[in-house]
Amino acid sequence: MTDTENTSAESGAAIGDTPPDRLAINPKSPFFDADKLQRGIGIRFKGVVRNNVEEYCISEGWVRVQAGKSFDRKGQPLTIKLNGPVEAWYEDLGDNPPIAAV
Repeated sequence: MTDTENTSAESGAAIGDTPPDRLAINPKSPFFDADKLQRGIGIRFKGVVRNNVEEYCISEGWVRVQAGKSFDRKGQPLTIKLNGPVEAWYEDLGDNPPIAAV
């Protein structure tokens, strides 16, 4: 019985160590979370590690990246939405972190 309790506690810790399904770096977005961003998020899109992602959604399978060096009239970068498989992980967990993917 104690083994079952430990297993459920470990699986709960593993779930807490995966990034959220959707996250944005823009503070005006409802999906912005500074605490999670400070930990460092790694993103793999279509098998390539990307470091220019503005927003991502794992369940819907898209990332939003800046489109060149263009800005809108309010000073926000223009972005494009790219569709494909997305994987995310916390970079502060070391070499083999749990990866959130569909």
